[in-house]
Amino acid sequence: MSIPRPVIVRAALLATLLACAPLVGQAKDKDKDKEARPTHRFAVVGNDARADSDDRLKQALADSSEKSVSFVVLTGIKGENESCGDKLYLQRRDLFEHAKRPVIVSLSGSDWTGCRNSAKRTNAIERLNRLRELLYGEPESLGATKIHLTQLSASPRFRSYAENAHWKVDKVLYATINLPAANNHFLPAAGRNSEYEDRAVANRFWLNRLFAMARSDKAQALVLFSEGAVRPFHLDQPAGLRGLLRRAPVERDGFEAARRQIQAQAVKFDGKVLLVDSDAPGGHKPQIAWKGNLGQLSVGTKAVEVNVMLGKNAAFTVVDAKQ
Repeated sequence: MSIPRPVIVRAALLATLLACAPLVGQAKDKDKDKEARPTHRFAVVGNDARADSDDRLKQALADSSEKSVSFVVLTGIKGENESCGDKLYLQRRDLFEHAKRPVIVSLSGSDWTGCRNSAKRTNAIERLNRLRELLYGEPESLGATKIHLTQLSASPRFRSYAENAHWKVDKVLYATINLPAANNHFLPAAGRNSEYEDRAVANRFWLNRLFAMARSDKAQALVLFSEGAVRPFHLDQPAGLRGLLRRAPVERDGFEAARRQIQAQAVKFDGKVLLVDSDAPGGHKPQIAWKGNLGQLSVGTKAVEVNVMLGKNAAFTVVDAKQ
């Protein structure tokens, strides 16, 4: 007795589906593996103002020399007790130029704010300008492998602020902003804050531009590097009449303007906003704290690497932390 043709066809289809099932499963597993892999990785080295930095920086750059690291950000190049002279600045620049991965320097307060001349008078602004000449003369990173940087100094109005730079990796916009520790170099004495005030204007322009770019380019995240901690979750002191009625005067917060601007801009941005600084981490190891789409990673004096995963949303994971 012959088997009906429809039965034969159904049996053949069933056999084909059973044979292909393992292949479909393998394809799904491969897709999951692909999704689980980080899109890229970056390293950030926190500043230790209390220590000499030479050996520490050499070790940190050696530890982050793998090709999987897209770039390394250094939040500072020297300790506060080290020389402010050109000789040290040039030695550190040469060290960074020999690094295997692209190196971007985000200046720290110990690099320039405490510098004094032979008469023991402050020459912080002169030293800051010298660092700009030595470290940011070209719109590119330091290191054996270069990446292009777009600097704020390309804007005629802010030609001095070459240390503020941005670059993009995949769908993440990265940027440095000069916000040093020690209250953003705000000086309480009257008539001494011209540097702070001028830099605040430049930083306000810079932040507006960065968020506008991130929105226009549909970036999945904006990551900002600075030495000083903006403290994005902090609630500022009351203004107006409530502020005047406070019994005790409150010390001026040098980061308040930047913090308020970042908080306001983050609300209007669909992606993540991650602030990376050299403040002491809250726990034993640096970890990212999130509130809504706004995050903070304080690395202290440690060197950390961060995995970046992009998909429906950006995700950041601290994968390594070293002294």
